[in-house]
Amino acid sequence: MFRALYDWTLRLAGHRHADRYMAAVSFAESSFFPIPPDVMLVPMILARREQAYRIAAICTIASVLGGIVGYGIGYFLYESVGQWVITAYGMGDKIADARAWFDKWGAAVILIKGLTPIPFKLVTIVSGVMEFNFLIFVVTATITRGARFFLVAFLLKKFGAPVQKVLEERLNLIGWIVLAALIGGFAVVALI
Repeated sequence: MFRALYDWTLRLAGHRHADRYMAAVSFAESSFFPIPPDVMLVPMILARREQAYRIAAICTIASVLGGIVGYGIGYFLYESVGQWVITAYGMGDKIADARAWFDKWGAAVILIKGLTPIPFKLVTIVSGVMEFNFLIFVVTATITRGARFFLVAFLLKKFGAPVQKVLEERLNLIGWIVLAALIGGFAVVALI
């Protein structure tokens, strides 16, 4: 199962429009799409390690722009679109708790949650719902998403060949671990 997906993403990573595809996934993931951009980021960097930081920059910029859309959904469209997305992720009854987190921790919520497997779209939409300071939101989203994507880029650029070898040898195990982390991220959101 994972081999076909891995081979497909590697082929896509070498496509002339791969940067656009990854940017679109990264943008969408920060506002409504359930799949994280890492599914394209990692194979793209493995396929073109010399462009690792450029790829991470594209992913970061697209993610922050998508986060701005997510913020707008929470701020302007919460009653329609935002509430639907939040409810779809099992967080509909947790808005009061989220407000308390934002009131107490502010920017730290964005910085920490932007690095975790918790879907970033929830952070962006809730930031808008809470009417969190927009400039601080953009700055912290840029920091946390940049840190995440540039760390991946650094590690894959430096250790890409051995990582790719291990990845290919243990593809099923790694695939199941990633899937479990995604499900775990959604479960954590539901429990918080």
